[in-house]
Amino acid sequence: MGVESNSIQSKSLAFTLSDRIRVYAAFGKLRLSSLVVFSAAISYLVAPGSFNLTAFLALIIGGFLVTAASNGYNQLLERDLDKLMDRTRNRPLPQGKMAVVEGVVVASIFAVVGLFLLWYFLNPLSLVLGTLATFLYVVIYTPMKRIHPIAVLIGAFPGAIPPMLGYIAATGEFGLIPGILFAVQFVWQFPHFWAIAWRLHDDYQKAGFHLLPSWGGRNKASAFQMMFYSILLIPTSVLPFVFGITSWMSLVVCLPLSILFALLGVKFYRSQQMDDAKRLMFASFIWLPLVQMSFLL
Repeated sequence: MGVESNSIQSKSLAFTLSDRIRVYAAFGKLRLSSLVVFSAAISYLVAPGSFNLTAFLALIIGGFLVTAASNGYNQLLERDLDKLMDRTRNRPLPQGKMAVVEGVVVASIFAVVGLFLLWYFLNPLSLVLGTLATFLYVVIYTPMKRIHPIAVLIGAFPGAIPPMLGYIAATGEFGLIPGILFAVQFVWQFPHFWAIAWRLHDDYQKAGFHLLPSWGGRNKASAFQMMFYSILLIPTSVLPFVFGITSWMSLVVCLPLSILFALLGVKFYRSQQMDDAKRLMFASFIWLPLVQMSFLL
């Protein structure tokens, strides 16, 4: 009986731990945080100098924790709004799988540990960038979503910090190159996020979010801006080659991808149909990692 009781307790404990891990993964948006860390890691590898495994791991773990903290604080602030939207009502807080106090503690631990890793194993500038990204995302972008469409512009700044962070983590200084890496991801975010917002506009409206560029929502003005930024990615994506950061091999990858992406943006503008917005959205998921990986060539 004693052995059977211990076995049951062990299974119960394992279930509880695995359940909490799933809850914390949803709270920190595991997949989104992983994409952010990927951008930072690629830029670290692009930077000159010898590879330092300890610093690289600190960047990955620290960057992941800081991003997860930002996502967690975002969910804490929007917990009542998340209940209203189909896409967010199953998050831990609306579902009652996590208490508010627990969320605050978990997000704060993520933030403190993540920022400590960026400072202690990397450099003070990495700490500054990590702190700035968290502040802009949580304190300014999150409440601004219900006030003005400019929220997406504001959110694009912390969203483009990871590649800059990765490069500066390796070099310890600002400069033209990290600025260009920032610019590529900055411009990409507009067609990417607006394509998502076009598809989810009705759901966002339930929470009072203004996430399309035009106050009119799904209209020609919003579609035009989505097309404009998809076209703007063509010159932006070749900047690393123009300034000698990458080789012609990168150009061979970036230019055709950017032209194809721009054509999807033009097609969407002409039709303004949901299917074309979906194609643009999925293309944006493919475009960024392929372009950033090409920088390593």
